[in-house]
Amino acid sequence: MDLPANLADAGVLGCAVDGQAIEVDVRTVEAGVLSLLVDGRQYRCVLDGDAVVIAGCRYEFVVDDPRSLRGRRGKEDGATGPRAVKAPMPGRVVRVLVSEGDEVVEQQGVVVIEAMKMQNELKVPKAGRIAKVAVAVDATVSAGQILIVVE
Repeated sequence: MDLPANLADAGVLGCAVDGQAIEVDVRTVEAGVLSLLVDGRQYRCVLDGDAVVIAGCRYEFVVDDPRSLRGRRGKEDGATGPRAVKAPMPGRVVRVLVSEGDEVVEQQGVVVIEAMKMQNELKVPKAGRIAKVAVAVDATVSAGQILIVVE
């Protein structure tokens, strides 16, 4: 699926799910949050790296033409500089797996949040050192809240 530069104006997109072609009406609700209309049913979709979270379930996805997204990424999406791990949905922190100053590898799990009776392990987008741990166990978090910062 090739995403338009401005998802707010995306309209109906052709997609393939498990090899089956479907049409999805896409609208941006806020940064990183989309409203999807599929066969008359509405879904709230939170973007999280190479995955989306829908109804508390995390789904990995593949972009057919990654070059189309590369030019649209902001400076924050680069491999250099601090990167934040944000809560993809509201929930409660179950475990914090790292401390400030810890060295981590790319895609290492750093925090586990529980939402809708499901636990989701969130991972760092790059290797580096944990610069900030902004949450503690049992803390309630909202969607988009910064949990961990890696440098």
